[in-house]
Amino acid sequence: MSAIEKSEAISRRKALSLVGLAAALGAAAVPSALAVSAAEAQTIGMQRRQDRREGRHERRDDRRTGRTERREQRRTGTAVGAAPTTTGAAK
Repeated sequence: MSAIEKSEAISRRKALSLVGLAAALGAAAVPSALAVSAAEAQTIGMQRRQDRREGRHERRDDRRTGRTERREQRRTGTAVGAAPTTTGAAK
């Protein structure tokens, strides 16, 4: 038996599906090749932004603490953490 080899022309539909498959595989491989660690992604600008954010949070906490202390002083007439003053002994 002799094998008869016959070359077939590839249809446009098959060619297009092969091109689409190659593009899909190529696109899937690119993100994994470009992945970098978080440490490598840090830039000077990102560090500055984080520092400013931390400063804002600290100032906000200071304002909140101050408001709480002033509110407490208005309500009780004493500062937060101070011993309460008494007007006399209760009998």
